[in-house]
Amino acid sequence: MAEGLFKHGIAAGRLAPAQYADNFSDLHPPLDAHEALVEADRCYFCYDAPCMQACPTSIDIPMFIRQIATGNPIGSAKTIFDQNILGGMCARVCPTETLCEEVCVRETAEGKPVQIGRLQRYATDTAMRQHKQFYERAAATGRKVAIVGAGPAGLAAAHRLARYGHEVTIFESRPKSGGLNEYGIAAYKSTDDFAQAEVDYVTAIGGIEIEHGRALGRDIHLSELTAAFDAVFLGIGLAGVNALRAEGEDAEGVENAVEFIAELRQAADLGSLPVGRRVVVIGGGMTAIDAAVQSKLLGAEEVTICYRRGKEHMNASEFEQDLAAANGVGIRHWLQPKRVVSEGGKVAAIELEYTALKDGKLGGTGETVTLLADQVFKAIGQSFEPAALNGSGASIGLEGGRIKVDEEGRTSLAKVWAGGDCIVGGDDLTVSAVAQGRDAAESIHRALTANGRA
Repeated sequence: MAEGLFKHGIAAGRLAPAQYADNFSDLHPPLDAHEALVEADRCYFCYDAPCMQACPTSIDIPMFIRQIATGNPIGSAKTIFDQNILGGMCARVCPTETLCEEVCVRETAEGKPVQIGRLQRYATDTAMRQHKQFYERAAATGRKVAIVGAGPAGLAAAHRLARYGHEVTIFESRPKSGGLNEYGIAAYKSTDDFAQAEVDYVTAIGGIEIEHGRALGRDIHLSELTAAFDAVFLGIGLAGVNALRAEGEDAEGVENAVEFIAELRQAADLGSLPVGRRVVVIGGGMTAIDAAVQSKLLGAEEVTICYRRGKEHMNASEFEQDLAAANGVGIRHWLQPKRVVSEGGKVAAIELEYTALKDGKLGGTGETVTLLADQVFKAIGQSFEPAALNGSGASIGLEGGRIKVDEEGRTSLAKVWAGGDCIVGGDDLTVSAVAQGRDAAESIHRALTANGRA
């Protein structure tokens, strides 16, 4: 069945060298000054600002767009950074089509919203290009805060705490800072090493030290941090990957989509990355779309996303689904993995079972279909691994497998806050993680001072 398939198998260098750069160029090229002025002029500056209400970080969108319209992109950037210090990356990766732009009055009236994300990128890029810093550290408070995880939540918390004069140490398990922004975003959404440029911009305020290669539960322990620091913020994300629960999923060629995306993001030469000729991605979220589209851009001939529910149930936005289709990715619904077929220990095909809803519950129908594949990516969600919290003395409160926090980000342990994907309600969005890190930092500052006064 698969002799021809294995002849070609998983291989690198499927495309001409020049084609990789073209395939992975900026998904949304930046607006120039004239384009930004024209787009900003489309904004109605609504008094009730539904766009602002839809933004998890509550950026004053009408204000920053008005500042662009009046020729003040630097002032616009400050309006953005006041609420979201990672506004540059959020402008690139936020699903604006389901947040601010979805509720834009222009979208409601004309089906064409103001391009809020691209305007936000124009303003923030202008400020960062000019190395414009808007904030200075307050006088040192003598208070020390430990942050675990240099992802969006941790960086946002660190910057806000540094502004208040606290001394911040970030412990990051990976060799680079940035978290999801560095390792988990499709390469065509964040080009020119922007994630690291943003880390440098955020930490330029001073008072933030980052120690890489330091993992919670391995190199440092929560009990040690709570003893050595005045407060601790956990922004540790989700380290586990959900299993397919399909027979034979340990075959060679079955891989985690998040690891594939991380490897791609760190590759110096995209042509050196091996990819299958026929690729199947299991899942229905942004990670599934990113893995599938990038497989196609690396030269895979056939790429199919299989999702256990219908199109309307997919976590990936309609824009992302259309992006996949435009890149030649097929999306098949109502299918769940049943068995990975292997030959010689390598993936040859995947058998899937059709699903259906019955009395509101999803179940298999018994009917199956087999798709030839030499590479299968698991993109069915990540899980929190609480083992890293061991050694903390009193156990930290969990709910549904994640850290339970109150409205200010406080955990059940004194001196410990948390935010981002590791907490109950974390939604795998950079912008939400930024909001949670920022708000937890405000709570930490109030706890370390007399209601925010030194």
